[in-house]
Amino acid sequence: MTVLLVCGLTVALVVTPATAEITDSQQVTVTNVVDGDTLDVQYANGTTDTVRLLGVDTPETYGENTPDEWEGVPNTQAGKDCLHSEGENAKAFMKNNLEGKQITLKFDSESDHRGYYGRLLAYVYYGGADYNYKLVQSGQARVYDSTFTKSDSYYSAEASAQDAEQNAWGCRNVGDSGGSVSISRIHEDAAGNDNDNLNDEYVVLENTGTTSIDVTGWTVSDESGKTYTFSSSTLSPGQTVTLHSGSGSDTNSDVYWGRSGAVWNNGGDTVSVTDSSGASVATKAY
Repeated sequence: MTVLLVCGLTVALVVTPATAEITDSQQVTVTNVVDGDTLDVQYANGTTDTVRLLGVDTPETYGENTPDEWEGVPNTQAGKDCLHSEGENAKAFMKNNLEGKQITLKFDSESDHRGYYGRLLAYVYYGGADYNYKLVQSGQARVYDSTFTKSDSYYSAEASAQDAEQNAWGCRNVGDSGGSVSISRIHEDAAGNDNDNLNDEYVVLENTGTTSIDVTGWTVSDESGKTYTFSSSTLSPGQTVTLHSGSGSDTNSDVYWGRSGAVWNNGGDTVSVTDSSGASVATKAY
């Protein structure tokens, strides 16, 4: 609340979402990605600071995760382990996209300028994109319950990511009594020229459940719609199958897309898995 003195009268002006705004910005360079939601940065004059992304929370990579903070994720060791893995993925996403880059920090008049431990609270922009929002939209972060101007759009993006069980929200299914398939690894950047080494570009799927799963007719696709369809195949509990972009002879553990060029974008993409009915099974952005 702002207090003004007008003609001898004290007037209280409440700043609402309608009058709140992104107040100012600052150019900095990312020197280190501490976590998916925390960055070390350096100003042009050489001084340093730590930024906590405003309004979002990625799973912990150093401490223990609390599944209760992630609606629907079981409060079990499996749930905690799944969140930890997703936290590592969120950190890798930020590291791959922002470390060493000059970014723009934008500050919100509805929020404190600094939070716990004296860290800056800011929106992080790079290439015109709001990376706080990108984390929520892709399911790599949840909305942190706090006051900030963009909360409505963030909550809407979170709801969509939950419905699609993207990334961390896929942890809701971990430890199910039936079958469950996850995307356990994405190796988008093959050694050398990607187009000359297609079999070193691959995605690994894993049956993390307790029953065998028939994946015949299941598909794996990228953001642009390139799609691979599994022929007759079954995954036993704990079994993995690696989908290579190039050509070869299919086995129980390795299958080949037969593409003539690279599939996965080194600068970022989304892997989507659907079952034979077209229902979403798993998605993972990087």
